Amino acid sequence: MLLWSVFLLGMAFGVAARLGRFCLLRGLRQQMGRDTEVAAGQAPALQAFALALAVALLASQGLQALGMLDLGQAAIARPSFSMAGVLIGGLLFGVGMVLARACGARSLVLLAGGNLRSLVTLVFLALGAQLAMTGVLTPLRLWLQTLTPLTLAHATLPAYLPSLNTWLLTLGLALLLLAYALLRPGLRQSRLQWGSALLIGLLVAAGWWITAHIGVDEFEPARLTSLSFIGPIAEALLYLQLSVGREPGIGLALTAGVLAGAFLAALGSRTARWEGFDSTSRLAASAGGGLLMGIGGVLAAGCSIGQGLSGLSTLSLASFAAVAGILLGALVSLRLLRQQ
Repeated sequence: MLLWSVFLLGMAFGVAARLGRFCLLRGLRQQMGRDTEVAAGQAPALQAFALALAVALLASQGLQALGMLDLGQAAIARPSFSMAGVLIGGLLFGVGMVLARACGARSLVLLAGGNLRSLVTLVFLALGAQLAMTGVLTPLRLWLQTLTPLTLAHATLPAYLPSLNTWLLTLGLALLLLAYALLRPGLRQSRLQWGSALLIGLLVAAGWWITAHIGVDEFEPARLTSLSFIGPIAEALLYLQLSVGREPGIGLALTAGVLAGAFLAALGSRTARWEGFDSTSRLAASAGGGLLMGIGGVLAAGCSIGQGLSGLSTLSLASFAAVAGILLGALVSLRLLRQQ
């Protein structure tokens, strides 16, 4: 039941992300004037991401306020982490995202529509994640975790605040995000984009609820998870290679669901078509970008979706650091590419 629920969650994300072209990198490119599809000064994709984050934040914190789950038990909310490791991981992920021209989630969505460049990105992303988690880069990861270690009393910001102040903080952040998303004209012009962003925000909260209530084993309690793609993509590739004797997990279910949903959306919108590389340099960038995202995503404990939406919806302190690293890495890379 749990795996099927996560599969359906992934399908819904795949459909929404494909039809709404949901992508943080696309929004950053628009903001910096590197996207010719929108008018100068407009960034509807970035506004869509802000809307999704606002909805995810309100819905997730609302479920917690109703006593339906404890976001402090989320796997991504870590009271002990290395600030240097999280920031460096975020930087690597941001640089890799720009090189590959897509994050892990967006690469899954593009692959489902026939984009073979994304296949290369995903394979190297999974390879990079496995190298950092259990491979030859494990000693480096463990060493980075010893730099600037932090051990907090609580993993999330609300745990330090009285309940009223928690809601004031939540509502304040959500209102700022909603103001940016809806008061500017870009996003309002596309019902499909803001509808997709609204759904994706709700799916983040749904992910927390599913892992809190469906398939729960009282003797082996599992930590809450929601939309995140570094670990799941690595898990999916490993399962394809070593499926004998292995039980499929929620990472595989999520990855398969996104592919299925995005594939159906591509067929329904008649946007499915084969795409490949036009140069060896593009191939190298996709491979290198995927590798950096895999390594960086493990160090940062998440990706632009896992930390940028799911992590921030918990108000995890580590997520703020990871997202800062991702944004800095992406913006600096875009700026350098713009100067070339």
